[in-house]
Formats: sequence, C-alpha cells, structure tokens
Amino acid sequence: MRFSTAALALTAIVCGVSAAPTKRQDSTDIDAVILQYALTLEHLENAFYKKALGEWDEKAFTDAGFSSKFYSDLKYVAHDEEGHVVYLEAGLTAAGAMPVAACEYGFPITDPKSFVALSSVIEGIGVSAYLGAAPLVTSKAYLTAAGAILVTEALHQSQQRAAIGETPSSNVFGTPLGFNAVYSIASGFIKSCPESNMALPVMAYPALTLVSGLPTAQGAHIDLKPAEASTGDVFATFVSGINVAAVAPQSISGGMLMVEVPMMVEGQSYVFLTKDNSGNLTDSNIIAGPAILEITPGSPSFDLTIT
Repeated sequence: MRFSTAALALTAIVCGVSAAPTKRQDSTDIDAVILQYALTLEHLENAFYKKALGEWDEKAFTDAGFSSKFYSDLKYVAHDEEGHVVYLEAGLTAAGAMPVAACEYGFPITDPKSFVALSSVIEGIGVSAYLGAAPLVTSKAYLTAAGAILVTEALHQSQQRAAIGETPSSNVFGTPLGFNAVYSIASGFIKSCPESNMALPVMAYPALTLVSGLPTAQGAHIDLKPAEASTGDVFATFVSGINVAAVAPQSISGGMLMVEVPMMVEGQSYVFLTKDNSGNLTDSNIIAGPAILEITPGSPSFDLTIT
C-alpha cells in the first residue's frame, strides 16, 4: 500500500472551502477556547474511526492485509476517541460552557487501506495540535489533561504508522503546530457545523499542495503549488520536530515551486510558504500551507558511551 494515496487525498481536500464556523477575535478565556478547539478535533477523530468501523468489518481488514489483532486494536482507538469527547464535554459543561457539537464530515477513504493510511496522518495532526496549544494553557489541571490525551494520540499514531510500514518513531521530537495551521488542515474534512457551535478564533491559510509523491527523502526535491499565486519574496519553511528551517526555492515556474528538503526533516512534517527565511511562522509571515510531508528518516545512530 502506498502512503501517497491518502496524503494526496488529504492535500486535495484541504483545497476546499470549509463550512466550519470561525471568528477572528481575542479571547479573554483562552483555556475555554483551547478546550473547545480540542473537542472540535476529537469530534472529528471520533467520527472518522466510527465511519470506518461502521463500514468495514474484521474480514475487510484482514482481506486488505491487516491482522485480526490490528482490527481489535482499532476498536480500542475508537473507544479512546469517544472517551476524549465525553471527557472534554464534561469539563466544558462543568466550567459553565456549552460544548461544541459534532459537525458533518467528509473523509477521502474508500477501503481499509486508505483509511489506515489517512488515520496515521490525522493522528499526527492531533499530536501536533496538542503540542502547539500546550504553551497557551494557563491552568495546570487542564495542561495535565491535555498532556494525558496527547500521549494517547501519540500511541495511536505509532500504531497506525507501523501498520503502513512507516517507522513509528521517526523523529526525536513531536512536531507542534499552531491553531491556524492545524485548522487549515482539519477544516478540509468539515462540511458543515451546527449554528449553535461556538465560533472558534481560528482561520485557514491559503492551501498549499504537494504535487510530488510521498514518502520522500532528506535532500530530495519536491514540488509545491499554492492555491493563490505568490508575489514578492517567497521561501519554503519546514517544521519537523522542534526544528524549523527555511529554504529558497530551487526554481519557480507556472506558479509551482521546486524546493530541496532540508536534512533536519524526518517523519510526518509540514511545510509552509513564507515571506522571509527567518523561520517565523506568524500569521503575517505565512503565505500558504501547511502541506503535509512524510520524510523517510536516516539510519539511526547512538553512542554507547553516553550514559
């Protein structure tokens, strides 16, 4: 099975216009906003797993080359995602807030293989979302709860990556992403949401499509095409683990940029188009993105003398 099938489907759906409610505003209660944001993502994951398990039984998964044990483990993942929804809903209700309800979703999955491939990507986005939001949480209790959910999402991601032949732990660190970067990806799966849902203070960046296939390698050339033509200076800024690297395009032709993947990029990573090469990923500096990358890691090395 090729990972690129789901990855290209993901970038294609992100190009669509989201019907999810958004509002750019300053929040006086950032923790409540973060909980609603987390619940929005957990609703999506909950719906994603239940759609797959509702459509395909154990035989469909084993016929696709997955084991009965893997199918059983998927049911535990669905159980976890539902548990996250229930937990966050209870926390918001206890705090006097109305939890956002589930939306209507569209997932580009046609069989168990495409589902598992996309699940590894979605779980990676979930990990990045919790990591990116962590520094903004003011309550230690909420931060502990978010960390507990993050650990579970990372376990899910490792399980799904192993199932499609990717290295489960392909980076020394997880990769944090900001609210708007995560929303730019997640909104591509959202068709519509209840009008009663809180309007989250997020926005989607213009889409960036990876034209070349995945997985790819460090030092390889990839082609990127923004939904909107760029004017002025433009750089490709890669985010992988806690590392950020900006590179100038090798060439620009017909609105498409060819760039070289930096050597520090490993595993599920992200690339933005930015106005400069500072590594600054603020709203004002981001032109488009993120596009999702899967970069095959180099051979592992370690020093037995380090204790």
